[in-house]
Amino acid sequence: MAGAAGVVAGVAGTVAMAGDAASAPARHDSGAGSAGTPERRGGHHVTRRELRGMWVATVANLDWPSKPGLTAAAQRAELIGYLDEAVDRRLNTVILQVRPTADALWPSPYEPWAQYLTGVQGKDPGWDPLGTAVVEAHARGLELHAWFNPYRVANHTDPSRLVAGHPARLHPDWVLPYGGKLYYNPGIPEVRRFVQDAMLDAVRRYDIDAVHWDDYFYPYPVAGQEFADDAAYAKYGAGFPDRAAWRRDNTDRLVRETAERIKAIKKNVRFGISPFGVWRNASTDPLGSATKAGVQTYDDLHADTRGWIKKGWIDYICPQIYWNIGLAAADYATLVPWWNEVVRGTGVDLFVGEALYKAGDPAQPAAWQDPAELSRHLDLAADHDQVRGHVYFSGKDVVQDPIGAMSRVVADHYRTRARPPRLT
Repeated sequence: MAGAAGVVAGVAGTVAMAGDAASAPARHDSGAGSAGTPERRGGHHVTRRELRGMWVATVANLDWPSKPGLTAAAQRAELIGYLDEAVDRRLNTVILQVRPTADALWPSPYEPWAQYLTGVQGKDPGWDPLGTAVVEAHARGLELHAWFNPYRVANHTDPSRLVAGHPARLHPDWVLPYGGKLYYNPGIPEVRRFVQDAMLDAVRRYDIDAVHWDDYFYPYPVAGQEFADDAAYAKYGAGFPDRAAWRRDNTDRLVRETAERIKAIKKNVRFGISPFGVWRNASTDPLGSATKAGVQTYDDLHADTRGWIKKGWIDYICPQIYWNIGLAAADYATLVPWWNEVVRGTGVDLFVGEALYKAGDPAQPAAWQDPAELSRHLDLAADHDQVRGHVYFSGKDVVQDPIGAMSRVVADHYRTRARPPRLT
């Protein structure tokens, strides 16, 4: 499992892990100085504002709860453990997955309780995980970003396995199987409105600090399979040069409309997206990065991540730059400067998604066997003035830290606490 949920994507013939992870630009107070470096002001050391975060994934019980069916007290204790770990590591933000598969980790009027709590989809766990997470995070001085997956319905293709009354069963025309999973069809306007309503319920009801999306829009390509949205394209695709342009417009509409609706509900709640680390390769588009990635978000996921930044639709971007320094196909040292220049002058904060899960994994390149690799990432990022912080995947790797890579980051870069950037 990797990225913000564990989908595998090819990079130039190698296997790389991809994440699961309104009209004007927002204005941000991100302080000054190099990332993670205290500067002197009036004789005092002041650490600039920077985000230091970790993802806590609930899909497939990847991080939390450790298994389905724990008591409410045990679930709560495990969740509190992650928040306390964040404090101990001098992090300041927890990104908690609260809508992993068209379900909810709060009492939603739109969707059933997530099966990852009790083992049974729709079963009340006896407490409110999101509500508790917000209160307990804030009590510890942490931000709580609510992480939603817009379109994934199930990690299987059998609608009859969904709880009775599930929206996907009530509206079978909304759902498509692809690659062994079920997805809502992004090309249907009613679908886009419904998934927004379901996610925005949490914005209305809880004091969350941000709405956070990972890298899943249209699904990652699966060889030999087609995403069968012919009917929707025939009905709604008039006026577009091709299906890819229509699909990108569908994703654009989801992002723009959600951004507008968040600000209409609570103007101080941020909207952030954590895409796959490559928008487009320069060989495809001269505006792209000098990479040779086998997946390009613009072309394969129909997600124009660069465009959303330039149009000011989002408050932060957190690209999953899940590769080591020096990797030929997708070099961390190439992608950080590319994203740095993309956000410049836009008011959109740049945070870098970091592949902590790769540290010490024997299946990964040699660079990831060195506990200092991630610390070198932060050294490199500190030389780029638009980088406002880093987020680590995932929570259990922050806790277990098998080769000490996270401890090295904390020792080298997080010696003092820092506050995250904020909207002003």
